[in-house]
Amino acid sequence: MADKKRVIALGFFDGIHIGHAALLKKALEISVATGLTPSVITFDTHPLGIVGGKDVQLINSPEDRAGLIHRVFGIDDIILLHFDKVTSSMPWEVFIDHLANDFNARHLIAGHDFRFGSGGSGNSSLLKRKCNETGIGCDVIPEVKYNRETVSSTNIRDLISGGNIEKANKMLGHPHVLTDVVHYGYKLGRTLGTPTINMSFPDNVVIPAYGVYATKVHIHSDMELSGNTGGDPGHAFIRTGVTNIGVRPTVDNSGRITAETHILDFSGNLYGRKVRIEFHSFLRPEVKYDDITGLKAQIQQDCESARRYFL
Repeated sequence: MADKKRVIALGFFDGIHIGHAALLKKALEISVATGLTPSVITFDTHPLGIVGGKDVQLINSPEDRAGLIHRVFGIDDIILLHFDKVTSSMPWEVFIDHLANDFNARHLIAGHDFRFGSGGSGNSSLLKRKCNETGIGCDVIPEVKYNRETVSSTNIRDLISGGNIEKANKMLGHPHVLTDVVHYGYKLGRTLGTPTINMSFPDNVVIPAYGVYATKVHIHSDMELSGNTGGDPGHAFIRTGVTNIGVRPTVDNSGRITAETHILDFSGNLYGRKVRIEFHSFLRPEVKYDDITGLKAQIQQDCESARRYFL
C-alpha cells in the first residue's frame, strides 16, 4: 500500500456527519495543493467495543460508511483496518510510524478530539508534535456545531432512534441510509395492492424509531424492470418510497424487526439485488390496526404523504 503518497483523514467516521465532512474536505483540499492521494483510514469495529467493552450501536455498516465517503466526497482510497486488542495496545507513537511507513502518509488530518494508541494516550496535540518531528504535514480540525449543538455520532444515533430523522440528516449533511440485499418476506403487500421489498438491519446498527418514513429508493437499472426512465442499464435510478420500520403488529406477532418499503410507480423483481434506502422524513408511528382494511387505507394515505413531501 506504500506505492502512493497519501494525505490521510483519520477517524472512525460513523455516519459521515458534517464534522467528518470538514476532515474529508480538508483532505481533498490538501490533495489538490500537493498531488497526494486523498485517503481515509477507519476501522471495521468501534474501538469502544474493544477498549471499553461497550455494545456500540453504529449509524452505518462499514459498507455504507465507505459508500458515503465515495459518493458524497469522491474519495476512493478507503482503508478499513481491523481493530482488535493488539491494535488497541499499540503505543501512539508506533501508530503514527505505522501510518508513515506502511501507508506512505505524508499528511495527516484529525479532529480536535481524536484519540489513538494504547489507552487513548495519543491526542491531537501529540499528533501535531510527532508529525512536526518527522516531517509529516498535519491539520487538526476544530469542533463543528449545528445550531450551537455539538455534532457527534452519539447525538445522531439518539436522533435516529428517536425518529427525528430530519434533524439527524441536517447533522449528517446527507440522508441517513440503509443498504441491503432484498430478501423474501411475507408477500402480504401484494394482496394489499402495495408490494414491498424487504430488508434487514446489520447487527450493531442503530434501528430508526418504529414507524413509517418517506424515503428515496436507489436501484440499479435493468431491462427487466418497468417504470425505469433513468439512464442506461447498469446505472442507478431513484424512486420515491414508503418504508415501514418495526414489527408489523397488525399482521405478525413474532416481534421480528423488518424494513419494508413500497416503491411508488414501480414494478419489477428485486429479490437478491442490492438496494439503498434514504430516509428523509418520519411520517407517523407504527400502529396496530383492527383489520387489514384499516391497514390498507392507511398505507394509501402514507403513499400520498410521501408524494407531497417530495413535491
